[in-house]
Amino acid sequence: MIPYASRIASMQETAAIVGNLFKGMTDPSIISFGGGAPAKEALPSELIGQLCQKIFAPGGRGTEALQYGPVHGIADLRRAVAEQLLSPKGIACDPDNILIVSGGLEGIYLTCQVFIDPGDVILVESPTFVHTVEIFDMFQARCVPVQTDDDGLNMEALEQAIRQHHPKMIYTIPTFQNPSGRTLSREKREKMAQLAEAYDVLVLEDDPYRDIRYSGEDLPPIKVFDHSDHVILANSFSKIFSPGSRLGYVLASPEVTQKLGEAKSATNSHTAMLPQILCAEFFNGGYYPEHHKRICDLYRVRRDAMLAAIDRYFPEGTKHTFPDGGLFTWAELPMGMDATALRPKAIEQKVDYVAGEGFFVERDGRGKNCMRLSFGANPPERIEEGIQRLGNLLKNA
Repeated sequence: MIPYASRIASMQETAAIVGNLFKGMTDPSIISFGGGAPAKEALPSELIGQLCQKIFAPGGRGTEALQYGPVHGIADLRRAVAEQLLSPKGIACDPDNILIVSGGLEGIYLTCQVFIDPGDVILVESPTFVHTVEIFDMFQARCVPVQTDDDGLNMEALEQAIRQHHPKMIYTIPTFQNPSGRTLSREKREKMAQLAEAYDVLVLEDDPYRDIRYSGEDLPPIKVFDHSDHVILANSFSKIFSPGSRLGYVLASPEVTQKLGEAKSATNSHTAMLPQILCAEFFNGGYYPEHHKRICDLYRVRRDAMLAAIDRYFPEGTKHTFPDGGLFTWAELPMGMDATALRPKAIEQKVDYVAGEGFFVERDGRGKNCMRLSFGANPPERIEEGIQRLGNLLKNA
C-alpha cells in the first residue's frame, strides 16, 4: 500500500475526537447538546429565498454568481465586513486587507499554510477548540497549553510560556470561548497585543462568537490594540448568517493578506461566488441589524433555560460558566465523575453532549469530569427535558 504523508498520522487522535463531535447531531430522536450548530430559527431561509430570486432575475447578479471571482472575495462583501462588522468594534480597516474565506476554519488553515513549519510551537488555551488543534496537528506543530482563568488566558503563564517555548504563534478564542464560554477581559486583550509585539509572536484571534453577545459589556477585539501587525483576526459568518454558506473572513496587514491570498489561490482559487453574493445582499440590503437582535434574543432565552436546568437537575457540587454570549456553557462535575465514560449511557437515554477531556491538549486525563453543553440548537422545553435526563443519569452515577 502507498504510505500516507506523515502529517496524516500526526492528526489521527484529534480527527477521531472531531468526528465524535457530530455523531449525535444528525439523529432527531436524540436531544443533542453536542454540536455548535445555530438554531434553525436563526437561519434567514425565507429571506435568502427572496434574495436568490432577486439575484437570478433578469438584470441581476446571476452571471456573476455562477462565474469565477476574485481571490480575495467580492468587493461589496469585504466592504460590508469593514463597515458593518469591524468599524462598530473599533477597527478601522481598508477592505483590501480583508480576505473572504470558505468558513472560519479556512482562515486558520491558510494562516498555518503561510506561517507554520513542522515543529513550530503554538500556544493554545487550556482547554481549547479541538477542531483547530486538528489543523495544527496536520501541520505538525507542537501545541503547548497555557492556563486559563475565569476571564481567559492567564497573562503571567502566557509570558512564561513565551519565554520558555519561543512560539511562532498564540491561538486564542477571546470572546465566549469554545468550549468554556469564557471571555478574555479588556485588560488581558491589551496585554496580549503588547506581549506579541515585545516578543515578536503572531497572535491568531479566532472570534466567531463575538457578534452574538446578549448580556454584559461589549469588548474590543485584540486587533484594536495591535500597533505592530502581530495580530491576525479570523472570523466566520456561520453564527450570524449561515453555517451552510461556508463563509468567513480574515483581517491582516497588507503583506500578510497578500500571502494568505496566494495560499488560498493555491488551495481553492476563491470562495464560492453564490454564497458571497447572497451574504453581501443580506448585509447591504440592511437586513442584518434586525436579524442580529432577533438571534441574540433567541439565544439569551436558551442560555437562561439551560443554566437554570443545570442548577435544578445536576448533582450537587456541579459548577458551570455563565457566558454573556455564544452558544456554549462549560459544566464541571464533582470530582471523580467521568463524563467520557458516561457519554454512551447518555446516548442510550437519548441525550448527548461533548466530554471535556478532548479539549485539553495535555492528554493527561484533565477535563474528565467536564462537559461542553451547547444550548443554541434546542428550544427551552427541549433543553429542560434533555438536561433533566442528563441530570438523572449523573446523579445515579
